[in-house]
Amino acid sequence: MEVWALQLFNGLSLSSILLLIALGLALSFGLMNVINLAHGEFIMLGAYTVYALQQAAMALTGDVSSSVTFIMAIPLSFVVAGAVGMLVEAGLIRFLYQRPLDTLLATVGVGIFLQQLARSIFGAPNVQVVAPWWLTGGLELTDGLVLPIKRLFIIALVLVCIAGLYWYMYRSSEGRRTRAVMQNREMAASLGVSTRRVDNLTFALGSGLAGLAGCGLTLIGPIGPSLGTFYIVDAFIVVILGGLGQIPGTILAALIIGILNTVFEFGTTAVVGKVLVFAMVILFLQWRPNGLVRVRGR
Repeated sequence: MEVWALQLFNGLSLSSILLLIALGLALSFGLMNVINLAHGEFIMLGAYTVYALQQAAMALTGDVSSSVTFIMAIPLSFVVAGAVGMLVEAGLIRFLYQRPLDTLLATVGVGIFLQQLARSIFGAPNVQVVAPWWLTGGLELTDGLVLPIKRLFIIALVLVCIAGLYWYMYRSSEGRRTRAVMQNREMAASLGVSTRRVDNLTFALGSGLAGLAGCGLTLIGPIGPSLGTFYIVDAFIVVILGGLGQIPGTILAALIIGILNTVFEFGTTAVVGKVLVFAMVILFLQWRPNGLVRVRGR
């Protein structure tokens, strides 16, 4: 019983990471119809931001596991990935709207460039981020069930991000403009909403969320230039299953896919488990092509 409980908990933590990655895709894909295959590289940017800040702190203070350093790295990973995303949207994506195949090719190029840039700066081998002391150990519920503090922290970080995104989308003026553009771009523009500004901020927000996911991934294992490529396919599946641009559907889809992945991998192998999950998603989309949550219209 404890083994299955631990597997479900691991599935929940994986779902949390997938959710942060997929939320950014849900915003950009659902709002701008941009197939952003460089989204995984924004995950990598967030992870390397933590590593770079930790190495800088090590050079200055000699304490590589400083709690203050890691806490500072959380918002900084969001800012760095979001700023790069803002530059990519303003310098490239903006000229390719309504041309999804062109955005696909362009973002592949951006992803290759960012990977090579990371290799040039940090090297090709994977590197390890040292977690602060308060994230070591586990929470012992029973003799056979110990929940790692790192994964509990990741889940808490994701919950805070969801709350912040909900406030932004449903309580702020920028969020209302974003939802207006998602529902009817032409009508929003005719009412004075700057769709270009909304697109830029939304792409930056999605990139920043991917950076936060990269920050969380540093607690799970080593990081490298190709870190994001391991999650980008699952993230796209989450977005499609949840319904394009639908945040509640994306949350539900991330939970389902993350837990199913872990359960199937426990009973079979990683490859077979992923194939089974994809097969179930395909069958579900045959029955409900709009995903779990669809846009309501009048």
